[in-house]
Amino acid sequence: MNVNLTDKLKENKVLPIIRSSNPEEVKGIVRALIEGGLDMMEVNVENPRIFEAIDELSSEAVICAGGIITSIQAQSAIDCGAKIISSPIFQDNLLKLSKDKQIPFIAGTSTANEAYNAWKLRIPVVKIYPITAMGGVEYLENLLRPMPFLNVIPQGNVALSEVKDYIKAGALAVGVGRNLTKGATYAEITKRTKQLLEQLK
Repeated sequence: MNVNLTDKLKENKVLPIIRSSNPEEVKGIVRALIEGGLDMMEVNVENPRIFEAIDELSSEAVICAGGIITSIQAQSAIDCGAKIISSPIFQDNLLKLSKDKQIPFIAGTSTANEAYNAWKLRIPVVKIYPITAMGGVEYLENLLRPMPFLNVIPQGNVALSEVKDYIKAGALAVGVGRNLTKGATYAEITKRTKQLLEQLK
C-alpha cells in the first residue's frame, strides 16, 4: 500500500508519536489510537524489539517508523512493513534510501533554512522540532509567512489544547506524543483521541 503522505496527514490532522521500549505497550497504544479514530501513527524505534511490533501492526494501521538515524534502521523498518520513515534530523543517506525504496521520508528540521533546504530536495513533509522550545504557534506562523508552500508537522511537547491553533496557523498536521498517551490507560487514550478529533472537526 503506497501512502500519499500529505493527503493522509491533512485528513488526519494529528500524527500520534509513540515512544516505548516495550513492544506489547506499543501494540496496545496503537490499537487504542485506532479505536479512537486515527489510522496512521509514528512508532519510535527505541530498540530492535520494536521492529517486531511494527511487523505485527503494519496490517492494521499506516506505521511511520520514527527516530530513524541510520540507513540500517530505515531498511529494517521498511522490511517490517513501515510505510513512512521519520528522523529527528535531516540526512542525505535517508533521503536517498527513501527515494530508492519509494517510501516517504519526514525529515526533522528546526530553522527556516533547514526546512527550506529539505523542501528544495523534494522532501514532501518536514517536521519542525522541538516546536514548543522554538516558540510554539507564533514561531510556526513566522516560518510559514514567507514560505506558505512548506508542508510542516510541528512536534515536541505540544499540548492537546494547542493542536487546533497549529492547524489554523498552517500546519499540515500536528505531532502529539506524551500529552496524548503518557500515563493513560488504553481506554483513556481512545477517549482523548476521540475528543481531540472532535475538536478539530
